[in-house]
Amino acid sequence: MPTVLLHMCCGVCSSGAIQRLLDDGYSVTGFFYNPNIYPEDEYRKRLAAAGAAGKILNIETVVGEYDRKKWDERVKGLEGDPEGGGRCIQCFRMRLEETYKKAGELGFSYIASTLSISPHKNCEVINQIGRSIAQDVFLPYNFKKQDGFKKASDFSKLHNLYRQNYCGCVYSIRV
Repeated sequence: MPTVLLHMCCGVCSSGAIQRLLDDGYSVTGFFYNPNIYPEDEYRKRLAAAGAAGKILNIETVVGEYDRKKWDERVKGLEGDPEGGGRCIQCFRMRLEETYKKAGELGFSYIASTLSISPHKNCEVINQIGRSIAQDVFLPYNFKKQDGFKKASDFSKLHNLYRQNYCGCVYSIRV
């Protein structure tokens, strides 16, 4: 069975992507890597929710380093960009690069990301970034399709998972 290291951004999005990958015949392990999330208390809430979604769906979750300084350096100069602009592109790229690196270390066949399930994210941009980083191992899913976000939202309500109200970074709070 092919293995996938799935970048997880939160519990809500993770549930829909995990279920879809399992249904498609993959063995899935979650990878929670989100140094963009602000403040740290919000990071902890999302980590707990992603871990809970993984447990409910019977997958393991690996946790990456929470290094806000590294993220701040990556998006320096892009602080004023609108949502979906250059700052977001660098943020997606950083998290997918780390997922690719971790997948290589752990011996996974493929990588994917829950980011494409959000109705607020441009799936094609995310998939282009993923393909540019990991051409042969990135699975370019659009997890929004087949009512993906609705199913994920329903799952999170059913299991009482934490549901955030902003993307995650300090700049998205103001949106």
